[in-house]
Amino acid sequence: MKSFNLLAIIILSIISNSCTEEEKDVNKLFSIETSDNKAKYTFGESVNFTVSNKKNLEIGPISYHINDEKIKTDKFSFNSGKLGTKTIKATFNYNNDLVILKKKIEILSQNKPKVLHFEIINEYPHDIDAYTQGLEFYKGELYESTGQYKASTLRKLNYKTGEIVRKIDLAPNHFGEGLTFLNDELFQLTWKAKVGFVYNPEDFSKTKTFKYKKSNEGWGICNDGKRLYKSDGTDKIWTLNSTTLEEEDYIQIYTNTSKVKRVNELEWINGKIYANIYEQNGIAIINPINGEVEAVINCNSLKEKVTQHPKLNVLNGIAYNEATNTIFVTGKNWDKLFEIKLIN
Repeated sequence: MKSFNLLAIIILSIISNSCTEEEKDVNKLFSIETSDNKAKYTFGESVNFTVSNKKNLEIGPISYHINDEKIKTDKFSFNSGKLGTKTIKATFNYNNDLVILKKKIEILSQNKPKVLHFEIINEYPHDIDAYTQGLEFYKGELYESTGQYKASTLRKLNYKTGEIVRKIDLAPNHFGEGLTFLNDELFQLTWKAKVGFVYNPEDFSKTKTFKYKKSNEGWGICNDGKRLYKSDGTDKIWTLNSTTLEEEDYIQIYTNTSKVKRVNELEWINGKIYANIYEQNGIAIINPINGEVEAVINCNSLKEKVTQHPKLNVLNGIAYNEATNTIFVTGKNWDKLFEIKLIN
């Protein structure tokens, strides 16, 4: 029997450019239509969708799914769950074949981010040659991860003097990225090698390595005391199992107008993720449950307070000091470390 008589499943996607001629013909017959035909909807908004049957052909009952979760009706309210890209899927039988239609939409935050201000509590010296990638306090001491090939390091600092108390160099082919501490272990990412390292924080001896199997690259990392959160240079923050270090899920970072790309260095502060956005001198405060940017901190004034030189780069590095309830921030090749406190 010839293959054109045995077509069992026709997969249709409104964004596909690689359909067969037969699929293109069916694609002209059916499509998913959403209310107002919008591509973006606000969290809390209801979306109606139907299958457009342009020639009123006889088809079987239609089943709808949102991201592979079956729903009972052709109307869905996005009032729970995560922000970001959703795939609407409609399945039905036509001419004894199973037809699968797909359409992507985006769910935005319903709230405009608040703009927060800060005051500078202290300024401390910082190594102007440090291409800062990660910054975090552990047992009252400040640790830093720096980047660049052939120059990446892991450091323990006396933050008040800028002195490097302990340092190890990464292999020349590894570009250091973010770091964090969980269960008395130190975790450090690398950029494109898709590998991270785990150390004993007391002497920086390496105890294990782990690989990124799903995420794009290694950028920033933090934790909530149970799980690790990892950015990869996109709009996603991944959750990692603290035991297996496997990437289990992710959130997408959104404001009320668009997704936020290039999410970089991360810090967990009082139930929220504070994130640098690469090449933006600001900090986004993110809801770790749904990915909503709840507030932003404009840090442009800080870059103006450091020594201006050819290698000066963007803000990067956020560390929360629980003892003082203050935030420490610096940047790539900045000669100052700022202790700040948020104000209303």
